[in-house]
Amino acid sequence: MKRSERLVAMTNYLIEHPQQLVSLPFFTNEYESAKSSISEDLTIINQMFQQQGIGYLQTIPGAAGGVKYIPRNSKEKSELFIDQLATKLEDPERLLPGGYLFMSDLLGDPQTVRNIGRLFATHFSDSTIDAVVTVATKGIPLAYAVASYLNVPVVIVRRDPKVTEGSTVSINYVSGSSRKIQTMVLSKRSLKQGANVLIVDDFMKAGGTINGMKSLLEEFEANVAGIGVLAEAEDEDEDRVVDDYVSLLQINNVDIKNRKIEVHRGNLFEQ
Repeated sequence: MKRSERLVAMTNYLIEHPQQLVSLPFFTNEYESAKSSISEDLTIINQMFQQQGIGYLQTIPGAAGGVKYIPRNSKEKSELFIDQLATKLEDPERLLPGGYLFMSDLLGDPQTVRNIGRLFATHFSDSTIDAVVTVATKGIPLAYAVASYLNVPVVIVRRDPKVTEGSTVSINYVSGSSRKIQTMVLSKRSLKQGANVLIVDDFMKAGGTINGMKSLLEEFEANVAGIGVLAEAEDEDEDRVVDDYVSLLQINNVDIKNRKIEVHRGNLFEQ
């Protein structure tokens, strides 16, 4: 295999296996090359990743060591993407009755969802995460995108128990916006006791749903290592029950009468 071919193959493998430790012997055997050649190739790939602002290679020394691709978004790329997303959400055609915004098209676009996943994975890459937790249904694509970059499983909290999930743990919680009593359940087999979890959701107003997930996770003695939301609504009349979170976008004003929406960057860069 030519060096140019080997570089392409190694780059593709590392991108397809983020956060996974890969030993040098694996590459030497896979591409039938000397360790010195593989080391030089990895240096080139690492430089390219950093120049492109898409991450870096972490080197783990020792006999059981190797390299690990850590996905990262540069601040410039992150700001540009979030500003573009904010512009899309400010389209008056997105207004729905009750002052809500139509966001399903963005959550259904694979490229947009991947970029959102990379942003959250970048922010939480230094945290120990065992699983990404979300509540059905709109947060599911975001959770899978984040989990793919962190190389961890996705755990889905549901509103109703499913017979296919076996025994479940359920709790009642108070919705932050409607103040209604609601129920959420989680399969006992879906999460190990004491796991470190990252909660991901698409939208947060008062934070009742996320607070409910936190209460449910306490039943598993899980540690909430972080909370990430795509968009948060700013409402002075609502008492927010969640404080420690990261948001990409903040919806500051929805004027239904004049059909005007103001969307700004969230608190991601303030963390």
